[in-house]
Amino acid sequence: MARVLIFAPAPLLTVTIEEFRGAPDVHVHVGGQGVWQGRMLRSLGVDVALVCSVAGETGLVVRQLLEREGFGVVAIERDAIGPAYVHDGRDDDREPIVEAEGEPLARHELDALYSAALSEAPKADLVILSGPEGGAMLEPDAYRRLASDVRQLGVPVLVDLAGPRLEAALEGGVDVLKVSHEELEQDGRVDDGDDERQLLRAARKLADEGIGLVAITRADAGSLVVGEEGAWRVVAPELEPVETRGAGDSYTAAVAAVLAEGGSHADAIRLGAAAGAVNATRRGLGTGDADAIRAIAARVELQPIEPEQEED
Repeated sequence: MARVLIFAPAPLLTVTIEEFRGAPDVHVHVGGQGVWQGRMLRSLGVDVALVCSVAGETGLVVRQLLEREGFGVVAIERDAIGPAYVHDGRDDDREPIVEAEGEPLARHELDALYSAALSEAPKADLVILSGPEGGAMLEPDAYRRLASDVRQLGVPVLVDLAGPRLEAALEGGVDVLKVSHEELEQDGRVDDGDDERQLLRAARKLADEGIGLVAITRADAGSLVVGEEGAWRVVAPELEPVETRGAGDSYTAAVAAVLAEGGSHADAIRLGAAAGAVNATRRGLGTGDADAIRAIAARVELQPIEPEQEED
């Protein structure tokens, strides 16, 4: 069984109030980018380890819930306010009641978390670097150092980041990058995130800098991919969405699942597109039936993009 390590600095405790049979129904889960990615990986039969921090009373709950889901949890305990939210979802518009980003990692806590990641990385077939909620939890430079050091250990690195964290990770060096067209526009790598040729040029530039596979997701428009095995426009079956949040993380997770098993870029992208599409049909972020995902992956089309299509 393939094993993927996810660097998830600060998982989020989520409490959502919904209505069931006319009465309040309270749901308690763990969320955050790395957890949603891990949940999809688990659905696809991959062994997942999470390197994370847990803080205060919410952290105790977070750790127990993650372990009950079957994650291998390598957690740094800290005496701090942990990230959490309470949302009232009984109306069509989810109403935030409490949203706490949590206290940033102190220097010695980050050192401990970093050491745990380095200890676990050699046991993995691939490492995903994910980000916490909010921008203050840890310094972006940690991603530069971690990307570089993990690759020095001979383990491929996949990143799904944006902003300063992405820039730092790219400086350290990565093997696979998944990024959205909105994030490329926000980061100033393209002027217009809806301009396919600009996106292709940005992807080609990133690939030329040494990234083996660059996948740019574009919501309903389908992803664009540039890598060592070719450049493709990805066309997936159009499924009716229920909840689009988490679809990008599911895409990332499925790509990681295939690559961790030694699969091709083409198979990874097909499964990624299918996982994102299936996740969007569900209310659970990072969830999806493996059989449904693989069935839909067989119907994902990779249209080759010729070099002249990337030019003005």
